[in-house]
Amino acid sequence: MLSQREPIRLAPFLDLIVVWNRGISYGLFQQDSEFGRWALVAVSVVAGIGLSLWIRRAPNPLVAAALGLIVGGALGNAVDRVAYGAVFDFIHFHVGSFSWYVFNIADAAIVAGVVGLLYDALVLERRRPRPAKP
Repeated sequence: MLSQREPIRLAPFLDLIVVWNRGISYGLFQQDSEFGRWALVAVSVVAGIGLSLWIRRAPNPLVAAALGLIVGGALGNAVDRVAYGAVFDFIHFHVGSFSWYVFNIADAAIVAGVVGLLYDALVLERRRPRPAKP
């Protein structure tokens, strides 16, 4: 079991370690109450529904895939909150004295989805042909 042998060093820059995150991204807005827990579950579900509606109108496959990653990550973290009362984070990147936040696969999916949306908006959008002005 991970919690009995932690941290487990996988590489000089990567460990597995147990962190129970009761907040949102990067440990912000920590919630110790049941109300806070269920409020975060509700926010995740509402965001998942809203983003799922956006997927139906996505202008291209990249945007749809990026939104799908965000929805999957948000709902994955919501499942952790329902089942355990907190999100199970376990991946820890670090280099020298720099330490990145501990995160999980759902968090990585959310970040990848955001990167996809940013790439589409900032890079691909500029390359798309503009309609001719009359």
